Amino acid sequence: VSAGRLPCLLCQFLRRQQVLQLYRKILRAIREVPAEQDRRYLKDWAREEFRRNKDATEEDAIRMMITQGNMQLQELQRTLKLAKS
Repeated sequence: VSAGRLPCLLCQFLRRQQVLQLYRKILRAIREVPAEQDRRYLKDWAREEFRRNKDATEEDAIRMMITQGNMQLQELQRTLKLAKS
């Protein structure tokens, strides 16, 4: 492995960790959804979204998808918080 290639591999590793962390956070948030049918729908939706984009390689596109995923996670968390109050 050349020295010039190593930082890129490190970036890919770190980006992968970010994506996996986001996926886990989304699944944890979905567990809080009270209705079984809604939980199942959201879990299938999340799984499909991540699967559909698993082969993405362009850094800018991946960063944008992570940002969108975080925004959707925040929206879900806000909705769940409102539903509990």
